[in-house]
Amino acid sequence: MILAIIQARVSSSRLPGKVLKPIIGLPLILRQIERVKRSNYIDYLLVATSREPSDDPIEHLCKDNQILLFRGELDNVLDRFYHAALAFSPAHIVRLTGDCPLSDPELIDHMIEFHLHGNFDYTSNTIEPTFPDGLDVEVFRFTCLQQAWKEAALPYQKEHVTPFIYELPDRFKLGSYKNLKDLSHLRWTVDEPADFKLVKKIYEALYPVNPLFNTEDILVFLESHPDIQNLNKHIKRNEGLKK
Repeated sequence: MILAIIQARVSSSRLPGKVLKPIIGLPLILRQIERVKRSNYIDYLLVATSREPSDDPIEHLCKDNQILLFRGELDNVLDRFYHAALAFSPAHIVRLTGDCPLSDPELIDHMIEFHLHGNFDYTSNTIEPTFPDGLDVEVFRFTCLQQAWKEAALPYQKEHVTPFIYELPDRFKLGSYKNLKDLSHLRWTVDEPADFKLVKKIYEALYPVNPLFNTEDILVFLESHPDIQNLNKHIKRNEGLKK
């Protein structure tokens, strides 16, 4: 069984409340979930948020939309992930963050296939980034998450969930999924106001015509609208992780 967990919180430092910001009438995170649910391999999807009162709106949103929810530690996201998954005892977990409303269900499925066929413990497209920032996907065995939960000691390992796994290549079999073309310079995640502006413009242009628009559609649109593509080019990739 494959469980997808989307981590989300309201108290983002750079763009507070970003997961609830509306895109064509729905909160950003619901737009992301709408896309992720098109995956053919994910059996269950849940949102993992914190117990902080500031995240109550996420709970209400999930309940109103029949989305599975788990609430746990705010800063120890590793603990939150582990206990969110524990009730399901899945064979594998797909980890996503709730600030990626352009998540690609086809990419998720390709990566799950790659992960399973390669018999990897951990697979991602971020070890060697070749996809736009915002299409990040991690797939890993629940048993690896369990080991990380038991043994990880450093604060950043607990905050970012998976470093304990991918920093031990001698212990875990790692799979790196790469795109045919390096698009890592593109930024489709939402951390800053400029990011949200870019994503919103993409949705406004593509969604009314085709709600199932894919990554290729986005690339074609941005190529013909360089002014939109450049809205957030000044922001560096993975600033939060580097800190």
